[in-house]
Amino acid sequence: MIGDWLDIGWLSEIPLRGSRTVTVEGGEDVAIFRTGDNDLFALLDRCPHKGGRLSQGIVHGGTVTCPLHSWRISLASGQALGADKGCTPTIPVRVSGGRVLICRASTLRAAA
Repeated sequence: MIGDWLDIGWLSEIPLRGSRTVTVEGGEDVAIFRTGDNDLFALLDRCPHKGGRLSQGIVHGGTVTCPLHSWRISLASGQALGADKGCTPTIPVRVSGGRVLICRASTLRAAA
């Protein structure tokens, strides 16, 4: 941990157009997504519809498609897109020295 940031591993460990999950304090799973443009996003790993694991979905552009019922979720905002309604909490994420960090304080608030 670096201050309020939790070190979750090397950027190279997250595949392009893929994700990696970590369990944070409180037992919540956070999914860290890496887009084809090499942008990083972090969301609680549950779809706002039926709780599907977003980390198991398909990343395309700036969205992930939930594997349960094909809801498309914006990686930047956590909002469901199209006619679907709902939102999953986002977590600030950054890279420092090739290491991926997520905001620890945000994960605790989101998990509460």
